[in-house]
Amino acid sequence: MTAPAVQSAPSASEQWWKGAAIYQIYPRSFADSNGDGIGDLNGITAHLDHVASLGMDAVWLSPFFTSPMKDFGYDVANYRDVDPIFGTLADFDALVARAHALGLRIIIDQVYSHTSNDHPWFQASRASRSGDMADWYVWADAKADGSPPSNWQSVFGGPAWTWDARRQQYYLHNFLKEQPQLNGHNPAVQQELLDTARFWLDRGVDGFRLDAINFAMHDPALTDNPPAPATNRARTRPFDFQLKLHNQSHADIPAFLERIRALLDEYGAGFTVAEIGGEDSDREMKLFTAGGKRLDSAYSFDFLYADALKPELVADSLARWPNDPTIGWPSWAFENHDAPRAVSRWTTPGNARAFARMKLLLLASLRGNIFLYQGEELGLTQVDIAFEDLLDPEAIANWPMTLSRDGARTPMPWVGAADDLGFGSVTPWLPFGGDHAALAVDVQDADADSLLNWTRRVLTTRNAHPALRAGDLRVLFSDDALLAFERAADGERLLCLFNFSDTARRVPETIARDGAVLLATHDGDMDTLPAFAGLVLRL
Repeated sequence: MTAPAVQSAPSASEQWWKGAAIYQIYPRSFADSNGDGIGDLNGITAHLDHVASLGMDAVWLSPFFTSPMKDFGYDVANYRDVDPIFGTLADFDALVARAHALGLRIIIDQVYSHTSNDHPWFQASRASRSGDMADWYVWADAKADGSPPSNWQSVFGGPAWTWDARRQQYYLHNFLKEQPQLNGHNPAVQQELLDTARFWLDRGVDGFRLDAINFAMHDPALTDNPPAPATNRARTRPFDFQLKLHNQSHADIPAFLERIRALLDEYGAGFTVAEIGGEDSDREMKLFTAGGKRLDSAYSFDFLYADALKPELVADSLARWPNDPTIGWPSWAFENHDAPRAVSRWTTPGNARAFARMKLLLLASLRGNIFLYQGEELGLTQVDIAFEDLLDPEAIANWPMTLSRDGARTPMPWVGAADDLGFGSVTPWLPFGGDHAALAVDVQDADADSLLNWTRRVLTTRNAHPALRAGDLRVLFSDDALLAFERAADGERLLCLFNFSDTARRVPETIARDGAVLLATHDGDMDTLPAFAGLVLRL
């Protein structure tokens, strides 16, 4: 299909993304335009005004590509088309045009480590050991006793190898068995993925989030992973018992990332952010963003799976990303489609309102790009999904030790008094949250003191102050409850103060705070911070 004329993105500097606020949309759950219970592209387009009203710079769309939906779109069967449940390529083009008209850029997921087993590439690869695509996936003979070629384990539980009777070999899958691993070492595979990226860039896309990119290449020798040393963390899957030294993070990945970056550079002001999880993520994030010729940023997991939000965690995370030209630019998120809602993870219902306001101000004060997950601006809570209603394959496989991702993927509430909460159908693919009607967009829009309107105020302030958006950061103080840091740029100095505890705390006298208040979650003096309070002062 011939690509349409490129819809021009909003004009800005080549580094528009530096310090950007990016809004993640999970298409199945954002808005349903045709009443089938599943959100779609037209539903997104109809609600982009809401995203723009927050002060966001860009939208990240989770996968909407053709897929059998075994992992809800992260099992791609056609990289260059829209799954019919979401709409058509024409619908996507209309979404891009509307976003650009509103001053929003569009970032889409690219899943380069694996495909669906329904993908024509895999069907061709499994058909013959000598065909043109025989080496497009990772195949290996059984050991002499018939067991898998290595001891590698799948993220979702069980061996990372599945026997295929057609080829009389095992194929690798780091995730579901329906997600066979692409052979990222193969030049033909790399070129096809780059051509796919070009396809979407030609349609006006402004950048990519590269899903699980540290899984893109494996050790061709299929060396066994060593056991992981014992820790105090619970091990819920066989995957947790190994050091993942050989099934991921191969030394050739950065060279492929340089090819991706070179392609983006052809198109001007594109943006690339890597999703990199695991025990070695800090090293890999810096490796994958090093030198100005790889990716622009890396998406940190420091907070997404943290049991608690503490000053020490924030201070340590920030310290790992100093203002150093040899180190890449960080991206931060407190919530996403794979992690439980933060207000349910980190605080109690009675403290949720104050905590959500402090959390939002903290996120907006960090040095780096910030990602908000749909509904985070409303303070949505995690929905408790009964086992018999679960759809998340990871939660089903590891029940009850893995908290369901479904609980963070429930429909967005738009109209509190409507039977369908304005989502578009009264029986959506996942149930509505029981307390979400009271948190709906229209309810909060009418309340000047709501979290929604607080989010707008905070992001408007962030965008107006270079020190907050992209300035230097220096931690001044951190203890078990309080965190203080300074942001500075273009002669402006800002003091950011936060109380993470559920009791009021005195601010140490050593911290100068005789400035003008830019933002504060509370009224009153600056000498004592109430529980879960935050403020930003211009010094």
